[in-house]
Parts: sequence; structure tokens; C-alpha cells
Amino acid sequence: MKGIVFTELIEMVENDLGIEIADRMIVGADLENDGAYTAVGTYDHGQLIQLVLSLSAETNVPVPELVRSFGVHLLGRFHALYPQFFAASKSTFEFLPLVESYIHVEVRKLYPDAELPSFDCSMNGQTLVMTYRSKRPFADLAEGLIQATAEHYGDQVEIARENLGAKDGTEAEFRITPIAC
Repeated sequence: MKGIVFTELIEMVENDLGIEIADRMIVGADLENDGAYTAVGTYDHGQLIQLVLSLSAETNVPVPELVRSFGVHLLGRFHALYPQFFAASKSTFEFLPLVESYIHVEVRKLYPDAELPSFDCSMNGQTLVMTYRSKRPFADLAEGLIQATAEHYGDQVEIARENLGAKDGTEAEFRITPIAC
């Protein structure tokens, strides 16, 4: 997993909860690298899980809630760092189908060793059906990213999630439906 995910998690915790909580999260995770990450490095996703478990123990916030919140934070950072990915789209329903066919293609050009999840999209009437598949159990992160995308574009949507496969967060179907105002 690319280091930017780790550095952004630590930055989010520092900004939202303080440096002391971030330090306790890192110490509590008992990482072999003591929480030293670079944005361009590659690290085992298990370390991210250790960090989130430690943060959950520190804050008494459930892991899924923390990971979804991190997804919301991460989309904001992606928009700040890569605004060109968002510029061509005017809505959640234009942007999300581009994740696999455009954004991940560009990410692979920058980071050929990146192991990205896959997103299959289709429309069912007005509902966008987006299926997440990954070797890593981060469907909660994907849900946070989807939620933040709708917020970014100002779209009122309902997001329904069904865990698929082993139901361990490695595969999920999201149904994103516009809410009539």
C-alpha cells in the first residue's frame, strides 16, 4: 500500500485529535518501523490496520467509523493534490465511473507497483451500482470516499452497501441513488 495513505492517516489524526493521540496511536500499534512512513514508499496494509485498531482503542470509536471518516478525509486530500482528476466531472455520477477507467490508469503510470482495488460500475435506472473488489479489507474506506465524492459535488444521494463474498470488507456493492429534493 502506498505511503501516502499512511501519512494522510497520521496527519488526519494529528489535525483532528492532536499530536498526543497520534503518538499514542503509533506506539499502541507496535509497528516494526515505529510509524516512519514516506508518501512514496510502499508498506504492508496490515500496518494500516494496526494503526486503526490502535486508534479505535485510544478513542473508543468503532473501526468501521474511523475508516469511513478517513475515506472522507482522503478524498479531500486527493482533490487538493490531484484537482485534474475532478475537473472533468460535474457530478458524483460522472466521477465515480472514471475511478477505474481513468484515475487508476493514471495512478499506475505514476506508481507502477501500486496494488489498487477494482471498481466496476453500471447504471440501473438512476442508480449507480459500484462494485468494490480488493485483496485488502477496505470497503469502509471506499464507502467514505464515495460519501465524500457526493459531498464534493454537492449531490444528495443515498448510499446502500451490501458486503459480498467472504463479507470481510474485500468485496462490496454500493448502490448510489440520487435523492429528489
